[in-house]
Amino acid sequence: MSTEHDGDTGGEQADASETLISHLVELRSRLLRMIAAVVLFFVALFPFREWLYTELAQPLVRHLPLGGHLIATEVSSPFFTPIKLAAVLALVLAMPVLIYQLWAFVSPGLYRHEKRLARPLLVSAVVLFYTGCAFAYFLVMPAAFRFLTAVTPHGVEMMTDINHYLNFVLTLLFAFGLCFEVPVAVVILAAIGVLPVEKLKKSRAYVVVACFALAAVLTPPDVMSQVLLAVPMYTLYEAGILAARLLVREHAEETDESS
Repeated sequence: MSTEHDGDTGGEQADASETLISHLVELRSRLLRMIAAVVLFFVALFPFREWLYTELAQPLVRHLPLGGHLIATEVSSPFFTPIKLAAVLALVLAMPVLIYQLWAFVSPGLYRHEKRLARPLLVSAVVLFYTGCAFAYFLVMPAAFRFLTAVTPHGVEMMTDINHYLNFVLTLLFAFGLCFEVPVAVVILAAIGVLPVEKLKKSRAYVVVACFALAAVLTPPDVMSQVLLAVPMYTLYEAGILAARLLVREHAEETDESS
């Protein structure tokens, strides 16, 4: 009996080992595809790196005084800064591919009702991130730079370094992109039971204060930029509550059916 039991145990260990190896092989394959996607986007964007930087600089350049322009304070900045921008854009544009590869890796281990809840959240997360970045570029950045150039002290010429400008803009874009993920975060918190929908409703006053406090930290020091971040964040919070009521209810019904 003990020999037979040992044989069963050895077979289970062998199966577990083979399963682990197959998962690691699949993970390696998925990671290589993700890297390949980023590299392909970078290669496609590389010839346009200088044009991309010129377009990114327009919200500031349009509000500089006549003859104003960006400068490079380091010898290598004119070469490396546009390449850095192309690399970051390649990563952002490849995001749907990256998320799909991660989803394809983890989805076989999820229940059907979990998949039905996760799919719209993943799609919404990508769309909301892009929307937040576009919102920052087309609305917030022009307002912020209009304010910053207007408050430049008399006798001071505003000449921003291209690398510092890129870091500032990327931080602003990613901040808005992440802040626009509020509905996704709300739905996830409601789905896992951390914050029920009723508690989310009762927390509205605290959320308003948190939105304006976070906007004051993330945006330039002008009121318009802070309002342009705080108001959409709170609006998205309300949208998240509505989505949570619908999705979490369906999730609960399907969980009951599956059990």
